[in-house]
Amino acid sequence: MTVRETVNASKQRYGPGDVPGLFAEASKIVVARGSKVLTFEPSKPTFDPEALRAAVIGPSGNLRAPTVRAGKTWLVGFHADAYGDRFGG
Repeated sequence: MTVRETVNASKQRYGPGDVPGLFAEASKIVVARGSKVLTFEPSKPTFDPEALRAAVIGPSGNLRAPTVRAGKTWLVGFHADAYGDRFGG
């Protein structure tokens, strides 16, 4: 895997207003919160943008870290199984 871009989260902040543009081309967003994993698929009729915004914004009011984009799939937060499913391992 080749890393094309790295953003320092302490210098570049993404807040609630950035969520629609940030995930505009995503086909799947996997959000890990502790042991719970939520999957959002913007193309589905049941997609709730407000639920996505609530899931990806952390207590600081910014995008939760780590956040990884792999193609059109995004992983927000860390969950070993979710990363293993996406990257093998």
